[in-house]
Parts: sequence; C-alpha cells; structure tokens
Amino acid sequence: MSGREAGREPALPHPLPVTAHVAPPRASDELEIVPGFARENLQGWIPDLATDADIRAVIEKAFDYRGDVTITRKDGSQVAGYLFDRRIGKTLNDSVIRLMLPRGSDRPTIPYSEIAGIAFTGRDTAAGKSYEAWVTKYWEKRDKGEKNISIEPEDLG
Repeated sequence: MSGREAGREPALPHPLPVTAHVAPPRASDELEIVPGFARENLQGWIPDLATDADIRAVIEKAFDYRGDVTITRKDGSQVAGYLFDRRIGKTLNDSVIRLMLPRGSDRPTIPYSEIAGIAFTGRDTAAGKSYEAWVTKYWEKRDKGEKNISIEPEDLG
C-alpha cells in the first residue's frame, strides 16, 4: 500500500516541480582523497599487563593486529598464532581468546585470566599497504615506462 493509499500523503492537483541540486565545481583531486587514519606500529611491542583493564585493552589491540602474537600463560607456557576471535565476558574468567596456529588445524581457547603476557611477534602483513601507497608505486612504475602494471600477492611463507 502506498503512502497516498494509507492516507499519509494528500493527493496533489499537479506534479511536484523537480529541482536538481547541482554541487559547485571542485578540483578532481579534492574528490579523490578520503581522509584516512594512522595505524599504530605494534610489531615487536611487549606491553605490561598490570591490571584487568590493561589485559582487556591489549587483547583488543591484538585482535585488530594483522600479524601473529605470542601469548605467555601464567604457568609459563607460550603459544604463538593469529588472534582471530575473542569473547568478552563480565570477568576475566568468563572472557576467552582463540588463536589460529601457524601449523595444524588446532584453535586453542585461552581464558583472559590465564594470560600473563602478550607479545606482538609476527610481522604486520598489511603495514604500508594502503591504497595511497599502491597509487604511489603505480605512478613510479608508470613513470619508468613499465607496462601491464598489476598488484601481485606477497609470499607470506
């Protein structure tokens, strides 16, 4: 049922005039640039985990990190992998992280309460790979006369 049939729009005796809003002309460079944001360089960072709030904050950073982390448990054991999931509960005992290990299909679950330390040990695989960086590399290659410029995946092995 349309708005008019539902009684929300009065019948108009004539069509509404169409007015087009035309934006003022701008330089094309202005239209192409979108403000970005700066990423923290966390690679190699080993933060202190003094309080529950510290543990929660560092786990959030580790969750957003695009490299592997090494978790040190309170019993001294260590596990390294990509932190792909975290489940936040009311307490540290109720909250867990899950890691993808470099080899095998294990996905260990570690409660926040068992974490003594977190080290950002893996390389940040997306560092320096913004669109702006790609455009800069593209123009450098084009200025050198290269043809068929494309993006090739980087070997992570």
